[in-house]
Amino acid sequence: MRRKAMALALGALLVSSIAQAADKIYGPGVSDGEIKLGQSIPYSGPASAFSVVGKVQVSYFKMLNAKGGINGRKVELISLDNGFSPPKAVEASRKLVEELGVLAEAGTLGTPTNLASQKYLNGKGVPQLYVAAGATRFNDPKNFPWTVPWYTRFEMESRIYAKYILQTKPDARIAVLFQNDDFGRDYLMALKKRLGAKAASMIVAEAGYELTDPQIDSQMIALKASGADTLLAFVTPKFSALAIRKAFELNWRPLYFVGQPGSAIESVIRPAGVEKAVGLITAQLLKDPGDPAFASDTEVVEYNQFMETWAPGDNAKDTGAIAGYVTAQGIELVLRRCGDVLTRDNVLKQATTLNGVRLKMLLPGMTLTNSPDDYVAFRQYQLARFDGRGWVLMGDLITADCRAWRPLALPAITGSLPTMVVRCITRRSLGSCGVTAWTVQRLSHIRTSCGSHSWRYIYLGWAAKSDSSSISRRDAPSSRPSMASL
Repeated sequence: MRRKAMALALGALLVSSIAQAADKIYGPGVSDGEIKLGQSIPYSGPASAFSVVGKVQVSYFKMLNAKGGINGRKVELISLDNGFSPPKAVEASRKLVEELGVLAEAGTLGTPTNLASQKYLNGKGVPQLYVAAGATRFNDPKNFPWTVPWYTRFEMESRIYAKYILQTKPDARIAVLFQNDDFGRDYLMALKKRLGAKAASMIVAEAGYELTDPQIDSQMIALKASGADTLLAFVTPKFSALAIRKAFELNWRPLYFVGQPGSAIESVIRPAGVEKAVGLITAQLLKDPGDPAFASDTEVVEYNQFMETWAPGDNAKDTGAIAGYVTAQGIELVLRRCGDVLTRDNVLKQATTLNGVRLKMLLPGMTLTNSPDDYVAFRQYQLARFDGRGWVLMGDLITADCRAWRPLALPAITGSLPTMVVRCITRRSLGSCGVTAWTVQRLSHIRTSCGSHSWRYIYLGWAAKSDSSSISRRDAPSSRPSMASL
């Protein structure tokens, strides 16, 4: 009897073990106790100011491991130096995948470096997770399904600056300093596109530089000589500091915009000279721990404690440090959502199905949402002006672009007056937000807002209208948008 009972117990234990094992599906770099990830960061070279991004991410996972890891597994983030060199980035990716056997490459920084590795990683079916770069080419699910961008595209940011200029200084004479690669050209092309027909007359000078250039004095002198009263600098930290300093030396005081990658106080503005940067405008995504308005903010207090404990050698006020902290949270979220199905396919699925996600240190009201056919999760910015102490936020959150929308069928309308019929819908719910169909007299970009979501009106076709009581302008929402939209 005892033998029979023991046999039954052993059988039950075996069945239970098999069932548990069946629930666990692992890809490369994963075991019951470990998840192995990799990345490459410019710890050396012309963009080494960004090295803090990688250092903080490594520190973040050390903190998580000290607390027990993710779902009982420790995370090893292998962070290699790519020197901001495309060939070195590809070499690093090959090493991570073929020699070290990582589950995914996550958080690699830089436009040229990520572009260099994109084809290789996609060919191997390895997630290129949360790319820390904003080139438009990174959001291409059809051709590069394994590449998932993180921050908003540079194109979106540039459109915000263009809109601000058109609204506040429509007669501006614009000069543009840009890095002569995909990073800088994306910004420049988006600026021209948003300015539209006015681009040819408003942009009076452009000057590019190569990443290997030792200085940009000649470019700045030429830009000033053009008579421009507005400057947009789409540059990386080293060249941003050089440009700020040179503009001051030339006694040139244009309305000055600097792209977010070149706006860090610690790695750009302090080396250039704080007094030389007063009045600069940029676009922000993250809370500034040095901003008095956030001094007692719970997320900022927690972030400062993390930096003091786990990254004491790095400056908590450095924008790169904050960016690394937020990116690490995003990677953590994906791994937690994977549960025990830690495969490359599931990593991709979880990374591209975010819905209203809130991460610590994002600006108030900012959330992340993406989908399998549109990977970009960040879609909001807030303009800020440097006042000599820090970045002071201006206005409200700005929605940088609209998601793709799908039209709904409308009932047939008869009559003689041709009008354009539109309806407000969203891809997420594929339903109406309650705004009834209405008509407009001319083709134009018309947008409104419902609740906390940004909506776009879609052209559905020309119809005829005779009964003004059935579809009329009074059906249109009367409230103004809660967030600006471009």
